[in-house]
Amino acid sequence: MPNVRMIVRRNIYVLMLMAYSPLIVPAQTQINREYQIKAGFLFNFTQFVEWPASSFESTNAPFIIGILGENPFGSYLAETVSGENVNGHPLIIQYYTNLEEIKTCHILFIAPSRISRPEQVVTHLKGRTILTVSEAPSFMPDGGMIRFFTKNNKIQLQINPEAPKAVGLVISAKLLKLAEIFNREKK
Repeated sequence: MPNVRMIVRRNIYVLMLMAYSPLIVPAQTQINREYQIKAGFLFNFTQFVEWPASSFESTNAPFIIGILGENPFGSYLAETVSGENVNGHPLIIQYYTNLEEIKTCHILFIAPSRISRPEQVVTHLKGRTILTVSEAPSFMPDGGMIRFFTKNNKIQLQINPEAPKAVGLVISAKLLKLAEIFNREKK
């Protein structure tokens, strides 16, 4: 069994590397590279966010990463999580076309095609222990939790620490250090 500290250190290193890796690649592969990096982030969020035990139906229930809307990751996300688990929970991907399909989910990536009304998504999921992630700037003021954005050709994170805390999710200080903290007053 691998040493837990070694796994966490490796994941921190990978997360930092991804956060500071430039997106300077040929235009045709830029989208693919961008979503490879974002897939890695989604997987690493499983290591830097704590979910309450009540988020799982049983001790061996799967840990679910959901995609709402069109899947921008292609096969990258499925390849990234293949064979992995989170605290003994097998990691699986589920795809949703509408909010009503979401029953059990731990991380939800809201695809750009679904974010025309971010307040509807956040309102629908209010009170549920689902880490919400998107790319839309309008997502954060409505209670979104983590947003991907590009700055200086690098993928960055913006985190709204109050939103996860309100539903019992705990984001690691190490992840918070890597992110821009969303400030409702600044918008």
